[in-house]
Amino acid sequence: MSTEFDTLTTEAHRPELAEIDRRSTLEIARTMNAGDALVPTAVAARLPEIAAAIDAAAERMARGGRLVYLGAGTAGRLGVLDASECPPTFNTDPGEVMGLIAGGPTALIEAVEGAEDSKELAAADLAGIGLTADDVVVGVSASGRTPYAVGAVEHAAGVGALTVGLSCNPDSPLAAAAEHGIEVVVGPELIAGSTRLKAGTAQKLVLNMISTISMIRLGKTYGNLMVDVRASNEKLRARSRRIVALATDAPADEVERALNATGGEVKNAILVVLGDVGADTAARLLAESHGQLRAALRLALDGRKD
Repeated sequence: MSTEFDTLTTEAHRPELAEIDRRSTLEIARTMNAGDALVPTAVAARLPEIAAAIDAAAERMARGGRLVYLGAGTAGRLGVLDASECPPTFNTDPGEVMGLIAGGPTALIEAVEGAEDSKELAAADLAGIGLTADDVVVGVSASGRTPYAVGAVEHAAGVGALTVGLSCNPDSPLAAAAEHGIEVVVGPELIAGSTRLKAGTAQKLVLNMISTISMIRLGKTYGNLMVDVRASNEKLRARSRRIVALATDAPADEVERALNATGGEVKNAILVVLGDVGADTAARLLAESHGQLRAALRLALDGRKD
């Protein structure tokens, strides 16, 4: 009996692998690696759509909107993972980038039966965080048909939020429902239907781009340096010192003084050194520049000319 799964590339069976369990471990690893090598090419084919979605997302976030990922199973876990890495990397508030998974936190470690099949659950989860028109909702689903992800995008569109649909099948309902549809087609999995493999890798790569490049656009980096890093342990404090040194080429003692004066805030410390201003002035200039270090530095240097 034919079902809709028969049309999904992510669910397709690869007959040539029917006896893969009889191969050596090295042979299986080589086969798996060869398949994984195709994923970046599939992502590359969708870069224009990815870039358009990021530009639109950064515009919403610049005016106070949040980036919210929603998905079920592996897709949901990847969204939660990407969101959870933004505070330590970019010093974002936990509410600025969020990951919601069908079935709630329990679903991070075990299956929650039926959760992914409910559009209403997605709508309720988004209502629970007070979704607004300034927010960005990214529905993630390998099949592109998961009701939770599709429902999230449909509900978000209804309140005027920006919507992105990320899937790994062509002509998906998720992409069709979203303002920005991104379909990274990676083909059948090594283990039929196990979309934690190539599809999961593709989703992770795209989510990396969405969060990282959005943060670059929002001024969370200076060049390729994590100037908004949150120094919560000794490793990160050492990284903070290195970042200030790389950005300013200042000697270690000057770097240390600047970090001490700014309470360990890397971006402020860089401005203190490069702009030759005090810590209070650095904080004010950054506030006036909406956290954009290059803009604040221009203000500081222009002020020295006056």
